[in-house]
Amino acid sequence: MRGAVAALALRYEEGTWATVGRYASLIRPPAFAPVTSADTAQTGLTPAQVKQAPSPADALGALDRRFTADTRYLLVAQHAATEANVIHNQREHCPALACVDFLDTIPLAKHLVPGLPNYKLDTLLAHFSVPLPADRHRAAADVDVTAEVFFRLINATAETSQISDLAALVKIAVRAAKCNIPVQSGLFDI
Repeated sequence: MRGAVAALALRYEEGTWATVGRYASLIRPPAFAPVTSADTAQTGLTPAQVKQAPSPADALGALDRRFTADTRYLLVAQHAATEANVIHNQREHCPALACVDFLDTIPLAKHLVPGLPNYKLDTLLAHFSVPLPADRHRAAADVDVTAEVFFRLINATAETSQISDLAALVKIAVRAAKCNIPVQSGLFDI
């Protein structure tokens, strides 16, 4: 989420995945974490481009307002721990989003495609012959290719009898939102 946030809403309908929404926004980083030359080299974003962007609170708040009450969601992410921590830290501004669990493509890929040298996004893209987008490392492009990896992983589940439904998929790759994990306040509290 260095400088931008993006999300792609998908729904499985009539045997295919349909895009039902899309969100992308630049984010003005906090003063303690400015855009560096390394960030610019990786993402193409410059300090000038994000200077007038919404704050993380505003950008994530705008995304949060797109979630419908009483609707169940599951976020898919590559290395979900990173996104989960950022969202949890901004939970005051995105309370609905902060309660959505993640499906992490890394443990799913490790389960379905064992033996790869690593499970970085670029490695999975190469394995599944998904072309690298020109703007790789930009939020919207990374969301699109992560969705492609997810589709390929879902297709790979057809080759295994271990994953027959969403519950089995969740058991392998879910990362519960921190807001959904019970907190024990003391050693002997029950």
